[in-house]
Amino acid sequence: MLSHPLLPKLRQLRLGGIVLTLDTRAAQAIERQLSPLEFLALLLDDELERRSQQRLTQQLKLSGCDAAKTLARFDFTAAAGLNRAFIQDLASCAFIQRHENLLLTGPSGVGKSHIAHGLAIEALKRDMRVLARDTQRLLLDLHAARANGSHPRLRAKMLSVDLLVLDDFGLHPLSPQAAQDLYDIIRDRYEHGSLIITSNRAFEEWAEVFGNSLLASAALDRLTHHCHTLVIRGQSYRQRHRPLPPDPPPGFEANQPNER
Repeated sequence: MLSHPLLPKLRQLRLGGIVLTLDTRAAQAIERQLSPLEFLALLLDDELERRSQQRLTQQLKLSGCDAAKTLARFDFTAAAGLNRAFIQDLASCAFIQRHENLLLTGPSGVGKSHIAHGLAIEALKRDMRVLARDTQRLLLDLHAARANGSHPRLRAKMLSVDLLVLDDFGLHPLSPQAAQDLYDIIRDRYEHGSLIITSNRAFEEWAEVFGNSLLASAALDRLTHHCHTLVIRGQSYRQRHRPLPPDPPPGFEANQPNER
């Protein structure tokens, strides 16, 4: 392929990828007796698909989404009571176009982050702008950005994306500045951009995390106004798949305390 006679011309036109399927498509055109226009359409479809995949790969890297956490890889059988049809409806990303939010709550390990990243990847496939971050990490980055002058640019990015995913909210109490920053993000994205927030905290515990009941109440008021809420229950997926301890060797007996 590297020595294909058409490669220099295709590269000059920035169509070098066509050479990867050129011979295959040429053989198909002969076999199927395709017209020149049909043959060309096949080559252009291949090139568009390659560019789409390259763009998705690049956007995945920039977004912070975990490429392994697609909805196709999610084990719905392990999530008791989870409405698969509801998730598939969310995967259309219509809720993002309507600037609605999604709150995913439940104990650790039940798949909240996987669903959040899976929906974010679906948004990327539809050429939407996405940013996915651990909540604590994002707030620390905002704090650090104040010192190096990048705060306005980072904050503008958080507000401009179509979907902002904040993962693992509530694992750590928020400092007063972090609580204010998070509230500002929620307030400024209200009815302008969608949020997906995952948390193992119930809503009534948010005031404790914020350290400020007024900020927590105001944040929840905006988040839940145009919102889908999904509570996932069940056993941790990681614990269900934890390797069992090896069986003791034959003849082994555990030490027992001496009886007196």
